[in-house]
Amino acid sequence: MKELDNNENYTNQSFEDIKHIDENGIEYWYARELQSVLNYKEWRKFENVISKAKESCKNSDISVFEHFVDVDKLSKRANNAEVMIKDYKLTRYACYLIAQNGDTRKKVIALAQTYFAIQTRKQEISEKEYWI
Repeated sequence: MKELDNNENYTNQSFEDIKHIDENGIEYWYARELQSVLNYKEWRKFENVISKAKESCKNSDISVFEHFVDVDKLSKRANNAEVMIKDYKLTRYACYLIAQNGDTRKKVIALAQTYFAIQTRKQEISEKEYWI
C-alpha cells in the first residue's frame, strides 16, 4: 500500500480503496493499511491510537473482540526473510474510534472522522429500513 504524504489530497476513496469485504458481505479494514492512509509512519505510535480506541469501545460496553480482531500476517523484510507481524481486522466502528482518537493536527484524521461517521450512519439507516 502506498503511503500518502502530507501534501497529497485525501479523499473518501482512500478509505474505500483499503476496504475489504468477507464472504458474508461484511466490510472490514486492516489496521496496517489504515495506518498508512492515516499517515502514521510507525506502527508503535499507531498502536497507541488503537489502544485508546479499544478503551473507548470497552468503556461503551461494546465488545472489543468483535471490532478489533487480532490477525497475524507474514511480512517480507529487505533481506527476503519473512516474519510474522501483528495486525487487526477492524470493523467500521473500530475505524471510527481510531479516527476519533487520532492526531487531530492531521487533516486526514478529520476526513476519517467524517467518512466513518457518515458511513456508520448510512449503515444504521439501511439496517433500520431493512427491519421495517
